Amino acid sequence: MKQLRSQGMTTMNEIALDRVFETGNLRTRLFGTRETRQSSAFYGYSLTVLAIGVGWLLRGYELIDPKQGLGYWLGIIGGSMMLVLILYPLRKRIRALRFLGRTAHWFQLHMILGVLGPVLVLYHSNFSLGSFNSRVALYCMLLVAGSGVIGKYLYAHIHHNLYGGKASLKDIRNELARSLENSHGLATLLPRFASRVESLAVEAQGCSITGSLSIRQSMYWTLKKYVIWVSLSRTAHRELRARAVASPAVARDFDKLKKATSRYIRNFVRLTTRVAQFTLFERLSSLWHVLHMPLFFMMVISALLHVLAVHMY
Repeated sequence: MKQLRSQGMTTMNEIALDRVFETGNLRTRLFGTRETRQSSAFYGYSLTVLAIGVGWLLRGYELIDPKQGLGYWLGIIGGSMMLVLILYPLRKRIRALRFLGRTAHWFQLHMILGVLGPVLVLYHSNFSLGSFNSRVALYCMLLVAGSGVIGKYLYAHIHHNLYGGKASLKDIRNELARSLENSHGLATLLPRFASRVESLAVEAQGCSITGSLSIRQSMYWTLKKYVIWVSLSRTAHRELRARAVASPAVARDFDKLKKATSRYIRNFVRLTTRVAQFTLFERLSSLWHVLHMPLFFMMVISALLHVLAVHMY
């Protein structure tokens, strides 16, 4: 009878935790799964970093002349790609341009050209600074490219994924609610930890009316999320060790339970932080849109002046 009870406790723990916690390891967290790598820009960014690294290492050999041949055409093609970027915001805002295709496709093209164009221009310049007008054009391009990287980071925080539709606070709160619902199996195993998780989820959602935190509170949560992570880990592991002393079944599965709990904490902190930061990132995204377009037009003007100066003098 005692053996059957022990087996029942083990089965209950395994079922609850296998249902609640997702599996993963360090390699998966760093590089993603095969599906996420194939469906994302993983290889594109890897090749971009490789291309920039190779170009930087070979810059001293002066294999490319920006004034003629391959170097000249790299500048023309790269600059043209940067000009094509304006089509995405135009397609998004002007209904008459719907015949050009879906906005999502133009956004993908915008992302690709926004990376490929600057790389070609860097090769055109042989990763070195030239005359004053070429320096200004290069600095403006790098400023716009850097702004685009920041914009991508902000975009990912308020959208379902890089190419998905815009998320709503309600969507993210529902995802957090599902996580809490799945964690109910922990209530019998780690009651204090489960109670702490539920109170943090309420805190992250802030005002009961808006369901969000203020800008100041969002920034504060961003600073303390790692403290929350450590605190939850200590609470869970301390309670788990106490249960292991009292229960042979928990002691036998201690390592598995500890790893699974750690994975759940990581996912929970990610979700609560996303809920807490939603208002902050929406505001930052709005400010970024205000600043990005003037930078883009500054880059276009400096590039046109650079081309004009090159062909006139």
